[in-house]
Amino acid sequence: MAELMRLSSNDDDDAGAGVARPQGSTLTPNCAQLLVCLHELRASLTSVTSATPSGTSNASALQRLPGAIIIGVRKGGTRALLEMLNLHPDVEVAKNEIHYFNLDENFRKGLDWYRAQMPITLPGQLTVEKTPGYFTAPLAPKRIWATNPAVKLLLIIRDPAERLVSDYTQVLHNRIQQNKPYQPLEELLLSQGHINPKYKALQRSFYYQHLARWLELFPREQMHIVDGEALIRNPFPELQKAEKFLELPPQIKPDNFYFNVTKGFYCMLSAGHDKCLDESKGRPHAPLSNEAFQKLCRYLRVPNQIFFRMVGQRFDWC
Repeated sequence: MAELMRLSSNDDDDAGAGVARPQGSTLTPNCAQLLVCLHELRASLTSVTSATPSGTSNASALQRLPGAIIIGVRKGGTRALLEMLNLHPDVEVAKNEIHYFNLDENFRKGLDWYRAQMPITLPGQLTVEKTPGYFTAPLAPKRIWATNPAVKLLLIIRDPAERLVSDYTQVLHNRIQQNKPYQPLEELLLSQGHINPKYKALQRSFYYQHLARWLELFPREQMHIVDGEALIRNPFPELQKAEKFLELPPQIKPDNFYFNVTKGFYCMLSAGHDKCLDESKGRPHAPLSNEAFQKLCRYLRVPNQIFFRMVGQRFDWC
């Protein structure tokens, strides 16, 4: 039997952890074959697991596919939303943008690769990932639906004109950092004094066009719209709505947030530790003349109205 116990220990999933015979287990006396004894011992152990000091089963701590995905929009506040949701004890977030459903080279790596990018969670916890590129990627809705048609979708939006300027500002910053040439925003946005519909940052601000692809597959009630500007002005009410949508017990409190006067936006406070978003979140926008901005606002007015009807909400945009 000592030899049997050594074999059982070496075959156990917990490396280096000995297997003790559980109380109340019964083995056939005078086993004729070692394999029969081993089989009976393992059968008697099926309901016994090794536990962490907190009493949680090690075997249940796994990397799981996300139950919720923040799909966009780019420069809409996706990082802020992710970090604020992470205040909830039942939420674990993927730290990086995965780009699994929008980049072919990542999608070809398969579902096991995607799962391996996720945090370890326990039963009852919710895994959340965010990749804002999903919202505008033509294949992302079908790929996500095929992977998990019940996944909850979070879409955080802001004034699409302001979003466009912020989008350009990030690209400009990156090109300057890389010593690459760049064009002024007004040259990209306007062509012979008129709005250039081919400008990619503008196309990303046609929310209704991208949303239509998602609503072909996912019911509207499976997608929660977060007001990005409201989240920045006063985070708590928006987080309450998100908790309810995600069917999480209310755990996030108003005192989880405080306004940082120096940075000019809200920071998070949890267990005595504060966290502010990185400096890029308060980066000044690239210059754009008021005349050009007003042209942009007028151009987006009809697309915005279509979007409002699709989501059943109105927003105070230019």
